[in-house]
Amino acid sequence: MHGKGRKPVRFLKPYRLIGENFCKTSDFVKARPLTNLILRPHVANTPLNIALVGNPNSGKSSLFNCLTGLNQKVGNFPGVTVDKKTGFANLDGGQTINIIDLPGTYSLYPKRLDEWVSYRVLLEQDSDVKADAYVIVIDASNLKRNLLFCTQIIDLKKPVVIALTMADLAKKKGITINIAELERELGVAVVAVNPRKEKGLKELKRAIEDTVSGKYKVPVRDFINNRALAPEAIAGLKGMLPGTSDYSALHLLINHEGFEFDTATQDRIENIEKANAFNPTKTQATEILERYGRIKHIMQVSVHEPDPLEQTLFTDKLDNVLLHRRWGYLILLGVLFLLFQSVFLLAQYPMDWIDAGFSTLSAWVSSVLPEAWWSDLLVNGLLAGIGGIVVFVPQIMILFGLISLLEDTGYMARISFLTDRLMRSVGLNGKSVMPLISGFACAVPAIMSARSIENRKERLLTILITPLMSCSARLPVYAVLIGLVIPNNHLLGVISIQGLVMMGLYLLGLVVALIVSYIAKWFIHIKEKSFFILELPIYRAPRWSNVLHTMGSKARIFVTDAGKIIMIISLVLWFLSSFGPGKRMEDVEARYAQAKVENLKPAAQLETEYSTAKLENSYAGILGKSIEPAIRPLGYDWKIGISLITSFAAREVFVGTMATLYSVGEDDKEATLLRDKMRAAVRPDGTPVFTLATGLSLMIFYVFAMQCMSTLAITKRETRSWKWPAIQLAYMTALAYGMSWIAYQLFV
Repeated sequence: MHGKGRKPVRFLKPYRLIGENFCKTSDFVKARPLTNLILRPHVANTPLNIALVGNPNSGKSSLFNCLTGLNQKVGNFPGVTVDKKTGFANLDGGQTINIIDLPGTYSLYPKRLDEWVSYRVLLEQDSDVKADAYVIVIDASNLKRNLLFCTQIIDLKKPVVIALTMADLAKKKGITINIAELERELGVAVVAVNPRKEKGLKELKRAIEDTVSGKYKVPVRDFINNRALAPEAIAGLKGMLPGTSDYSALHLLINHEGFEFDTATQDRIENIEKANAFNPTKTQATEILERYGRIKHIMQVSVHEPDPLEQTLFTDKLDNVLLHRRWGYLILLGVLFLLFQSVFLLAQYPMDWIDAGFSTLSAWVSSVLPEAWWSDLLVNGLLAGIGGIVVFVPQIMILFGLISLLEDTGYMARISFLTDRLMRSVGLNGKSVMPLISGFACAVPAIMSARSIENRKERLLTILITPLMSCSARLPVYAVLIGLVIPNNHLLGVISIQGLVMMGLYLLGLVVALIVSYIAKWFIHIKEKSFFILELPIYRAPRWSNVLHTMGSKARIFVTDAGKIIMIISLVLWFLSSFGPGKRMEDVEARYAQAKVENLKPAAQLETEYSTAKLENSYAGILGKSIEPAIRPLGYDWKIGISLITSFAAREVFVGTMATLYSVGEDDKEATLLRDKMRAAVRPDGTPVFTLATGLSLMIFYVFAMQCMSTLAITKRETRSWKWPAIQLAYMTALAYGMSWIAYQLFV
C-alpha cells in the first residue's frame, strides 16, 4: 500500500475502468501477497450480515435489488420510522448472507434522522443491527465526493469491500479509473459492478467471502493521521474504552450524546473533552480538509478526468429546459396534472372491480347464511372492513409505481428543487410537494411517501397537513352536493359554474394547508436544523422490476399494518350502527312487524323505512340526535349528523348513508332519486334542508374534516404515537366547524 510501509501489491496486469471493461476481482485476488492473509474462524452455516452503505444516488438500492432479487422485506429500524430493507443472497460457496441496505449518507457527520441510523450501525452503537462486513457503494462518476465517506469507514477499522458503480456514466464523462492503483491506495478490495446489467456480481460476492473469512486484514495505518487531530482527548477515551480505534474515539468524543451510554460514561467522556479543551467543530473541519488533501493525491495517481468544459451531457441539456425559470414550472404543472389524472383514472377500474367483487361476495354470503347477528357482523362488519382496506390497494400501488418511475428517471429531484422556495416559506421543503400532490388521490399513500423527508419537523408538518388535500373519496360527496345546490349554468357559454366550484374546493384545501403549516411551524419545537442538500441525478430509463417491487411492497405494508387498525374501527362502527337500547329496538321491530301484517306499503319501501328506523334508534342514530344541537348552527339536521358519523369510515359513505336515510330504493336511477329526495327534504318548520347555505357549508366541512379512519391509522403508524393523530383530528375538526359556520352564516 502506498505510503503505509508495506510492499506494493503486484498485479498480473494493469487495468483501466473504461465503460464496461472491468478489472476482474479474480485477477487482483490472485495477485495479493501472502503476507496479507490472516485466519479468522467462521462457522460456514451461520448467515453473514453484510451492510450496504454509500452516498445517496450512488446505485446502492440498485445493487441491493440485484443481489437479493425477490428475497426482500421492508420494515423499520428499531425505534425510528426509517425504511429498513433487508434481503438474502447466497455466495458461490453456498454461504448465506443477510444484506441490510443502510440509508444513504454523505459523510460520518450525520445531520438527518436516516443518517443517524447508518451512523449508529457504523459506530457499533446499534444493538439490533450488527454487520460482519460493509460493502461501500461508490459512484465512479463522482469519485472524489464518494471517497470522503469511504475513507472514513475504512478508518473505523471495518472489514470493507468497495463496489464501484456508474461506470457507463463515467465513460460518457470521459473518466478513466485505474482500479489496481485505487485499490493499492485504499488498501481494500475494489470491484467494478453494473447492477442494471448484472455485471461484476460474481466477483463482488467472492470479495465479500474473502474479506469476511479473514483472508485480507483491515489496513493497519489510518488513511490520515487521526490521532494528531486531538491526541490527548483520543488517548483519554481509548484508555476508558480499550479496543476503540483512533477514529472511532474521535467520533465518540464528538457525538457521544447521541449514543445510549449510561450517565457515568457520558460524564467521563464530557470530562475528557473539558480537560483537553476538545473543539468538535475545529476537529471536524481539520479532518475533512486533510482527507480531501489525501483524496486529491489518489485522484491524481488513479483517475484521469477530462476538462469539465470539454463535454456537455444530455442531462445538462435537458435540465436547461426542465429547470428553466419559467418553462420549468409549466412543465412541472403538466407532469403533476398527468400524475393526478393517471392515479385517478387508472385506479378507478380496479377499485370498481374490487368493490363489485366484495358486493357480490357479500350478497352471496348473505343469501347462504341465516339471518342472525353474527351473519350481519360477518357481512357488514368483517367483509365490509376488509373491502374498505383492499379497495385502497390499487391507488397505493399505482401512486407508488408512478413515483418510482419519476425517481428512476431522475425527475423527482427536479420537482423538489423547483418547489423548495414556496415550501420553505411555510415551514416545509421541496420534498414535501409530492406527498401533498399525492394527497389529491389518497392521503394514505401520500403520508407514507413523506418518509423521503429527512427533517423530522418538516416531515411531521407534511403529515399533519396532507389530509387537507381533497382526495378522490371526497368526489362523490362533492358531486352530489354540487348537483344539489349549484345551478348548472355557464359563464361565457363554456365555463361551467359547477366545475368552477369543484376546482375551488380543491384549491381551498391546498391554500389552507399551506397556511396551517405556516402557523404550526411555530408550535412544533423540534430542534433539528433543516438541510436541503439535493443532488440532481442523471436521467435514466426506469427499471420496471424495481417499480413492480415497490408497488407490491407498499401495498403489503398498508394491508398488514394500517389494515389491522382499520378493521377494528370498522367493527366498532358496525356495532354502533346495528345495535341500540333494547326498548327502542324492540319498538322498531314491533312497528315493522305490524306494518308487514297490514301490508299497506310495498315491501321495498317498507324495508327501507325499517332500515332507516333501525339506524335512527341505533347507538349511531342516538349519537346523531345528540350532536344535532352542536351541528344545527352549520345548517345540519340529525340525518346529516348520522352521515358525518358513518362517513368517518370513508368519506364516500356519506352518499350511501343519505340514500338509506331518505329511503331510496336501489335501481338504475338511484343518483337522480337521491338528489330529488334530498332536494325535497324539509325541516319540521317546512323549510328546505339542503339550501345553498347548507350545501356550501357541508362541502366545506368535507374539505377540512378528517372523516377518514384510514388516514388516522397511517398517521399513527408513521409517527409511532396517538398524539399526532389526535392533534390532527382535533385541529381539522375545529377548522371544518369554523369554516362551515362562516360559510353558512354568509349564505343563509
